[in-house]
Parts: sequence; structure tokens; C-alpha cells
Amino acid sequence: MERGPGKKPEWLKIRMASGASFAATRKLLGRHSLHTVCRSAMCPNLQECWSRGTATFLLLGNVCTRTCGFCAVGKAASPPAPDPHEPHNIALAIESMKLKHAVLTSVTRDDLHDGGAEQWIETIRAIRRLTPSVSIECLIPDFKGNEAALDKVMAEAPEVLNHNIETVPSLYAKVRPQASYVASLRLLQRAKQRHGLATKSGLMVGMGETSDEISASLHDLTSHGCDMVTIGQYLQPSPEHLPVERYITPEEFEQYKIIAEAAGFRHVQSAPFVRSSYHAETFEHNIETLS
Repeated sequence: MERGPGKKPEWLKIRMASGASFAATRKLLGRHSLHTVCRSAMCPNLQECWSRGTATFLLLGNVCTRTCGFCAVGKAASPPAPDPHEPHNIALAIESMKLKHAVLTSVTRDDLHDGGAEQWIETIRAIRRLTPSVSIECLIPDFKGNEAALDKVMAEAPEVLNHNIETVPSLYAKVRPQASYVASLRLLQRAKQRHGLATKSGLMVGMGETSDEISASLHDLTSHGCDMVTIGQYLQPSPEHLPVERYITPEEFEQYKIIAEAAGFRHVQSAPFVRSSYHAETFEHNIETLS
């Protein structure tokens, strides 16, 4: 009996795009020695986003201290020290790209006493000094539950505070072994209740979860104050990563969108290639009504 998802379906075949904007984005990022989650995490939307002149900036280097089974970012117990020039260089890149909405994320740095919170703060402030009109979306790690670190970053009042739960509770042991589903929900709740921020989270599907589990997690998110959600197909980055259990059809993604909207989300993106920062600028018009 055949196991696994079988041949990749047509709807998951990427249409490559490039051009002057793609080349300019690549050159700009290289000039400032910047990392992006687009490249480090092998995002399937890299060509499309860079061709539109957008990118998600990766703080604190490109080596993570956690061993999540789905992620292509490099891993090590003791990554290099944070680059002190990184905040200013990211701000310069955002100014050069003339972005209206900037998305920041980072590797998880459990080796640092504050999880890298200070680097986050310096980056947000550097961006606002150069381009005060830019809205900022922060896709943060859990800072190992360090409430002081979380509060310091949240106090910078990004227009969107994003933190992905990634998957359903039953899969955490293999997908996010060093993370906590409950802690991630409480982080989002803290951002909403204590800091009044617009909140966002994301889920990967096709890892062995059931539709009932997805529905339950969507309701968990809204009950903890989450305003926006992204749902996308998990794609195995390499043979060493967790396998894809099933390819979710576009029709099923539409059903997940209906479930999410019924659960109370104000904005939903649900499709095979959706990632947490995919078309993040389309969330921008919701920001004022969500905070």
C-alpha cells in the first residue's frame, strides 16, 4: 500500500517569476548583508515577492537554537552574536525599497538572556527614525516565555503582532518540540489584552492533523484575542525534515477560510502557498480597526 501524499499536485507547482524588481531586491539585500526568511526558510513565494519588491527581514542572524521538524533555517546551540549594525541596515533597506508595510521576523535565540528582544526593539526604532510612515508587522518568537522581554517588544506598539502556533496540539512533540501551544496562545492574548495590539497567527496543514483539530485551533486563537490568521500547505524542505502527510486541496482551503471567518477572525488568508507574511500588505487596511 502506498504511503505518503503521492505526487505533488498541479496546484503546488510554482510558476517562476523574475525581472528587474527581483534583481534589485536581491542586490539590495546583499549590499546590506541582510538575511530574509524568504531565502533562509526556502519559502516557495520568494520569486513572486522579490519580483514585487517585498521581503520579510530576518533578525538575529540566520541560525536558530531550536530544532523544529518543519523549518529549513540553520540550527546550532550557540549561533554567532547578533550583528549590532543589523537594525540600521534593515531600516536602510526598508527606506530604499519604499515599503509601506514592513514585515520583521527572527530566528529563536534561546542562547541570549532576553531572547534577542533588545535587537527587536532597536530595529523597530531604527525603522521609525528613517521611515515613520511605514507600518510594521512583527512575527516574534516566544522569547522562552520571558514576560519582561515580550512586554518590551510589545510596548514598541508594532501595527501587527504576529506569532505562529504553526500546528495543532497533538503534533507539537514532533513539529515544535521546544515550544508550547498554550504558551503561544497566551502570548497572543497578552499582546491583545495588555498592549491592545492587532494580532495575527498562522497554521501549516498537511502534517497529519484532522480538520476537526484545525477548527478547534482556530477557535482557540480567536478565544485568545487573535484577529488575523494565515493557513497554508506544509512543504518538506529536505529529506531530513518532517514528511508531508497529505496535500490539502484548494477546496479544503476554502472550507478552512469559511471556518476561520465563522470563528471570528477579521482577516483570513487560506490557500496552498499562503505563508505567515505572504501578501502581508493586504492586511494593512485592517490595522486601524483591529487595534
